[in-house]
Amino acid sequence: MRIIEYLARRAGPLISLEITPPEKGSSIQGIYDTIEQLLPFKPTFINVTYHQQRIVYEDLGSGMIRKVPRRKNPGTVGICSAIYNRYKIETVPHIICGGFNKYDTEDALIDFNYLGFKNLFVLRGDPAPGFKEFVPEPDGWRYASELVTQIARMNRGQYLEKLDNAAPTNFSLGVAGYPEKHYEAPNLVEDLKHLKEKVDCGAEYIITQMVFSGKAFRSFVERARSIGIRVPILPGVKPVVTARQLQTIPREFHVDLPDELVACIQRAATPADAFRAGTDFTIRLCRDLLKQDVPGIHFYTMGKARDVVEVLKAID
Repeated sequence: MRIIEYLARRAGPLISLEITPPEKGSSIQGIYDTIEQLLPFKPTFINVTYHQQRIVYEDLGSGMIRKVPRRKNPGTVGICSAIYNRYKIETVPHIICGGFNKYDTEDALIDFNYLGFKNLFVLRGDPAPGFKEFVPEPDGWRYASELVTQIARMNRGQYLEKLDNAAPTNFSLGVAGYPEKHYEAPNLVEDLKHLKEKVDCGAEYIITQMVFSGKAFRSFVERARSIGIRVPILPGVKPVVTARQLQTIPREFHVDLPDELVACIQRAATPADAFRAGTDFTIRLCRDLLKQDVPGIHFYTMGKARDVVEVLKAID
């Protein structure tokens, strides 16, 4: 079923998850272990991330150079199919602009359609590994709104070449929102304009980057509604439960951590104390979000279930 239909029919807030495919050469069992710990909380859907591959160039001598693609986390489509076949939970592959031209994208969308996928989460994606700025492929898309537009056109039976009696696809499209603004945007006003453009192009719901403040999420939603964004907005939540995450989360995801959260982790005498302090903070955050009648809460698991389990046990 399409995610927008789940959101329309919900009797209460939904729970959804985000996972990352295992690194190349690793077993899928770790993904299964994570999901099985969270099955009692009946997640409605699971997003599976996708990232650009790293390109390296090998010197073969005699002036010969070989281009070698290296992907750290392959298998998004396979992981989605495996999860659905095993658990019958709706899976949502991420699809990105980076690394694809529009013809590659159309081929991928046709394959998704043949495989029965009804849901996609559409992102521009980060710059390629080793690059500071995002560079689109020749004949590729620079912005997520352009990718949303291509998929929306296929939903109307419009392909890159004119086809007689072309069968339309039926994808439900989600996009990302940034309560603190995207790190490349000059300010939140401009970032919200880009978010509205994605919605106007065909996005049906929004999942936010990690939020750590109910007040900040409420303000983001109010500002989005004030410029005409009417689609459901789900807050993204990540429990921060270790001292190391105080450095890695802001660096990798361009978010600010509240003073209260940082202080309680830093005061923790043991890793167990830090875990308890971080989960307690996240429990309070989720209760605040639920009071706002959010359509659901999206948990960034990063391959770990224990912290999310503790939060869901408390708010269930």
